Amino acid sequence: DGFYLGPVADDMVRYLNGLGGVHTAEDFALTRAEYVEPIRSDYRGYDVYQCPPNGQGVAALMMLNALRGYDLAALDPLGPERFHLEAETTRLAFEARDALIGDPAYADMPIGDLLSEDFAARLRGEIDLDRPGRSPPGGQVPAHPETVYLTVVDRDRNAFSFINSIFYSFGSGLMSPATGVVLQNRGAGFVLDDGHPNMLEGGKRPLHTIIPALVLKQGRAVLPFGVMHGQYQPVGQVHVLTNIVDYGMDVQSALDCARGFSFRGVYELEKTVPPRTASRLAAMGHDVRPATTPWGGGQAIWIDWDEGVLTGGSDPRKDGCALGH
Repeated sequence: DGFYLGPVADDMVRYLNGLGGVHTAEDFALTRAEYVEPIRSDYRGYDVYQCPPNGQGVAALMMLNALRGYDLAALDPLGPERFHLEAETTRLAFEARDALIGDPAYADMPIGDLLSEDFAARLRGEIDLDRPGRSPPGGQVPAHPETVYLTVVDRDRNAFSFINSIFYSFGSGLMSPATGVVLQNRGAGFVLDDGHPNMLEGGKRPLHTIIPALVLKQGRAVLPFGVMHGQYQPVGQVHVLTNIVDYGMDVQSALDCARGFSFRGVYELEKTVPPRTASRLAAMGHDVRPATTPWGGGQAIWIDWDEGVLTGGSDPRKDGCALGH
């Protein structure tokens, strides 16, 4: 109430209205946090849980569902075949996300269909192992975020997976003058197409990029983790999780491993991706370019129930550390 009612809310509404906004005090007063049922999918015996729409966690699950039809463990983790499959599943999952996902309070979200084995098989049927498919134009969600992820596991093995963002550095770049509240920029996630499930409407939540993840094995949490960086988050989660499950990496090695992101027709590879992989991807038809900044930044804790050990990993790509006491 101290934030969404009274002088703090009034100052934000006055400031936004003065800039031409249409916010009202009622908009703030009606804000409610809610508990939601997570969505999940199985990846090689692990239950991967995500927040439901209006978040994009479904994209990570669609990618994993498609990839479980391939023997990733037989591929070089830094080889072109693995990176090509990751790029193609990204393209197809993002196409479905951008066409179908929005606020479930305003439109039906076909989550069951998107996470079905039939849909996963359909995605695999659209992947050519030798060349990239057609890239969709544009993409509806801006690509550059400002996000913080953290995870905690306590002595009783309660697992906490948390992500927070104001979307872009300093959010909208606007600050409520009397309170100092920096105003976030999530409205940029809407589209303006009439009839689209993510179209701009009053009281509605936009498609949201931030996705904390939790992995269970036989009903027990084994991996709370997340990977930051806006659009890249589903891809980063898939990359880290397949590093652990398919390639047997520990959490730190899985986070360290070289990354690439194929988005809007361009495949940007970190400098640690082997040159032979970049050359082969280019020969296959990908528009390969060097990444100007690292992709993502993750944190993860692996819970070894048999040994009674917690192993933390923190991504070297941005600030963060793994601590235990």
